[in-house]
Amino acid sequence: MDDLIKITCWRAEIQRLEGAYAPSTIRSYYADVQVFVDWCESSDNVPFPASVRTVCSFLEAQGELRAPSTVRRRLYAIRKLHRLLGLPDPTYDEDINLSLRRVRRKHAVRPKQAKGLTRDYLERFIASEPDTPWGLRNRAMLALGYELLARRSELVALKTDDLEDREDGTLRVLIRRSKSDPFGEGRLAFTSLRTAGLIQDWLAWRGPHIPWLFCPIYQNKALNRSLETTIVKRLVKTAARRVGLPPGEIDAFSGHSMRVGAAQDLLCAGYDTAAIMRAGGWKSVNILARYLEKAEQNVWA
Repeated sequence: MDDLIKITCWRAEIQRLEGAYAPSTIRSYYADVQVFVDWCESSDNVPFPASVRTVCSFLEAQGELRAPSTVRRRLYAIRKLHRLLGLPDPTYDEDINLSLRRVRRKHAVRPKQAKGLTRDYLERFIASEPDTPWGLRNRAMLALGYELLARRSELVALKTDDLEDREDGTLRVLIRRSKSDPFGEGRLAFTSLRTAGLIQDWLAWRGPHIPWLFCPIYQNKALNRSLETTIVKRLVKTAARRVGLPPGEIDAFSGHSMRVGAAQDLLCAGYDTAAIMRAGGWKSVNILARYLEKAEQNVWA
């Protein structure tokens, strides 16, 4: 009976995470644990508390279907749920580590890297935007996303109050929270005169009544809500298509492309890794190194 209670109450336990984790992280925990529970039911295993053998079997079965990064993420979800339920945690056993290594060695693939939206692409994309409300917004988003080295979630989360005018006509921007800054210490970034002008053009059309810096537009009217993160990827790919890039090149762009391209341009301009990490709010040198690989080819060519 106790095991049955543990199995059925895990969804309620995830709700305890609200406010402590980003909503996307909580959704990920829920989805990954659901996969584990479904697998246990189909294979006649007990999910909570799970044995080391059960978790190992699950990881290696998932390794046949999913990328190593997905398998590792699901392991973290299993670990979190055992802790929330107050159960012994089986996930630190050495056999778990060995199972993960088997998965990684079997699928030794390089992470897919988004194509960098470098300065050349940026200028072409901005110039291609039409003189419409959508064009005003998208020009400002492209320019600002590039100069802030912003993640798509950071870009759509910006509010008008996060921007401060400077004496030289540029803007100081406070990025309040990010993937690598879950507690909201924030980081400051700065714009060029051109980008400040594009933002002012957009705000003049949008009006002062909406707190979000960028918002949806419906029937030529600004709506008082934030954009979905998917719009960033869409506007990049739409601009790439509009300037006539080939399909393979368009597919390589993503919502991360502005961040990748700006980092590559900084490296080519002579900035060192520490400066680029500060500019983009990176905590991991390894992740940044993947962003910079193609730019390094140009630096040392």
